[in-house]
Amino acid sequence: MEFEFPTEFGEQLAFGAAAFTAFAGFVIMFAPGLAMRVFGLAPRGERPEGFSELRSMGGFYLGLGLAAVVLSPQPLIYTAFGAAFAMAAFARIVSILSDKGSTYLNYLLLVVQAIIAALPLLYVFGFLQT
Repeated sequence: MEFEFPTEFGEQLAFGAAAFTAFAGFVIMFAPGLAMRVFGLAPRGERPEGFSELRSMGGFYLGLGLAAVVLSPQPLIYTAFGAAFAMAAFARIVSILSDKGSTYLNYLLLVVQAIIAALPLLYVFGFLQT
């Protein structure tokens, strides 16, 4: 199996979204304290579950992003990647509306998730062709 960098502009954008996700997952997985400060979170007391959950989420992002990068010529991978982030963005909207989560950080992360979802989906459905 050979690694090939995408040649089409649309696929390069989708590839970039996957690479960004893998990088963010790596940082979250191996520096959860830093990630917690960036996201405005803090663990309570001596309980390590907050770190475990954040590392687990980072591992998921890293695995999802790497799978999309390594298997990038396959449109179904980009479809799954985009659909996962679209659902994450939808869940953030639900949280903003029902959990009193109307903060600048939540809106910023919603925009980031929507962009990460849109890039591979727009490519797969033919809207970002060269």
